[in-house]
Amino acid sequence: MEFDFLSPLDEEILEFINGLSSQNLGSKIVLHTREDFPDLSKIKLAIVGVKENRGAHIEIENTKLSHIRKELYGLFPGNWEASIADLGNILAGNDIEDTYFALRKVTAYLLKNKIIPIIIGGSQDLTYPLYRAFDELEQMVNVVSIDSKFDFGAADRPLSANSYLTKMIVEEPNNLFNYSNLGYQTYYNSQEEIDLVEKLFFDAYRLGEVSNNISIAEPVFRDADIVSVDLTCVKSSDSGNFITFTPNGFNGKEICSLSRYAGISDKVSIFGIFNHNNSKQEAVLIAQIMWYFIEGYHYRSNEYPFGSRDSYLKYIVPLEDEELVFFKSHKTERWWIEIPFISNVNNKLKRNTLLPCTYEDYLGACASEIPERWWKAQRKNIV
Repeated sequence: MEFDFLSPLDEEILEFINGLSSQNLGSKIVLHTREDFPDLSKIKLAIVGVKENRGAHIEIENTKLSHIRKELYGLFPGNWEASIADLGNILAGNDIEDTYFALRKVTAYLLKNKIIPIIIGGSQDLTYPLYRAFDELEQMVNVVSIDSKFDFGAADRPLSANSYLTKMIVEEPNNLFNYSNLGYQTYYNSQEEIDLVEKLFFDAYRLGEVSNNISIAEPVFRDADIVSVDLTCVKSSDSGNFITFTPNGFNGKEICSLSRYAGISDKVSIFGIFNHNNSKQEAVLIAQIMWYFIEGYHYRSNEYPFGSRDSYLKYIVPLEDEELVFFKSHKTERWWIEIPFISNVNNKLKRNTLLPCTYEDYLGACASEIPERWWKAQRKNIV
């Protein structure tokens, strides 16, 4: 069974939780202990630790998750209804491929049962087995990375925290429809990498763009399946990570806002936080990032336009060579733009689909400006 890969929570965490008030979050979590495994039939969110750092060339013994759990479970929940479980940890296998296999199997099971895994611990190469968990669902996948780097690497080199994106692009089955980066810093990425992101019609937003207007990230999350957070995207003065010193990056408020956007998205199915240094100081921030994701989840509107569009107001914007079709939700006033299906070419998507956008995109279209994300999505759709 998939959950044979999971080890229960250790006694240190259980004792800490037993000493909490009944109002603390830790007292409201269903736990995997040596005596009991949670009944997942009513669980909506599952916390899974992964004690694997070899992809970042860090010693396995340094992978500690107790600090994060203590900080998270000592917080107070919001007005939350969904059941949350802590399924314990996936331990590092004899070989790193063993860890990847275990994480993929556990994640695939949770996805099939409509449970959102929140992954903590480990290096960011663990994003790759999370992506591969969708293979069993046979669907295209959108990945959003909150990261100062794109994490490209040589295709013939082993998978690592700095090269997982390359593996997603080149290895079969190729189910990656879109990759979006939020917060990249130009001096950490070569011009060739920046050009490649553009050539592949991926979306990338510089740190300054997002910090100056954090709401531009909301439509990006709205179309994401996986959100992968590299915690080194947060500046050290806010994260407490002075081992990997980062003078510039998101501040604590901004990374929590992004996490909440990810939680609000009706489509996000996996949320992972990676590349932290296991310190008590950084654990405080990680716990709050997780808290905001869970908070966002409880404000999901369940309006992702899978089928009926009766709840949307349709706007048609005629241009010289195109006709752009926008939809505005009656419920939340959020916007989407239609990507048309082209019947005489080979398409990745087999029907018209809707791409999240902003009101500003609609206003730009009215001024004869085609939204860049629509342009990229249409070209990416053609195989």
